[in-house]
Amino acid sequence: MTMQTPLTRETDASGGSAPGPRTAATRVHRRVGSLHRTEPMYYFFVVPALVLFTAFVVAPACVGVFYSFTDYLGFGAWHFLGLENYKALVSDPSILASYGFTLGFALVTVVVTQVIALALAIGLTKKVKYAAGLRSVFVIPMVVSGIVVAYVFNYLFSNTLPALATSVGFGPLEQSILGDPNLAWLSIVIVSAWQTVPGALLVYTAGLTSIPNDLYEASALDGAGAWKQLRSITLPLISGFIVINTVLGVKGYLGAYDVIVGLTGGGPGTATSSVAMTIFGGFTGGDYAYQMANATVFFIITVLISVLQLAATRGRNLRLA
Repeated sequence: MTMQTPLTRETDASGGSAPGPRTAATRVHRRVGSLHRTEPMYYFFVVPALVLFTAFVVAPACVGVFYSFTDYLGFGAWHFLGLENYKALVSDPSILASYGFTLGFALVTVVVTQVIALALAIGLTKKVKYAAGLRSVFVIPMVVSGIVVAYVFNYLFSNTLPALATSVGFGPLEQSILGDPNLAWLSIVIVSAWQTVPGALLVYTAGLTSIPNDLYEASALDGAGAWKQLRSITLPLISGFIVINTVLGVKGYLGAYDVIVGLTGGGPGTATSSVAMTIFGGFTGGDYAYQMANATVFFIITVLISVLQLAATRGRNLRLA
């Protein structure tokens, strides 16, 4: 009588044969191993991109950080200074003013942008006529270059708006606000918001369309009005989208450059000079090492905001999923 070992095959209840335990385990092991094996084609795409990124982004950044500890002018010889450039940043009025303007502008603009984008998203997700066409119209500013938008609004603020204010006798706007140190920042807020509202609008639209209509119908039966629904249903359920839009908006406005160049050029004087403008101006003005220290500090601030974004959205994304 021949005995069947578990090393080959076993007979199942239907009379057929099934793989033995060791054979099945071997097959599973091979299958798992194949899943963890990286195809050579992946390296064909990843390695060149990694080399280019290192050569044109990481390496220059590291060189720039090194020169921030020197007195390098961008050419010629240099001497090591240690932390002197960083110490000077703390007491430099122009640097502190640029950070103050950039942070203040970013906070004001992100509030204006989010309020307008959320209001438009709520309106466009309701059953209104031509909602699809209006969404397309509102998205148009996203595809226009920032410098082009800035030059167009520069003409409007410098010529059209003062002429209109003069015709109706509105004194405060008869002169261009671009030449007023106390009002020039408003033009940058207006243009930046006009250009970035569409992106926030798309995010809010995606969030609003994910809310079941049953919640609104049930709350309406309980007597909740539009304002109560907004506070108790809409805002809590899209809170994750609000956080994402807010943090991304602040990060984007911190690097504002092209809109400011096209509108005010950092003026009047240095009233609207952002951190990015100050850094680029130093690169071309023989202040390379000092502005590299400024750029390093600015980079650290941006990284901290990115970390805050991940910490603030990680749990919310899990709940939304």
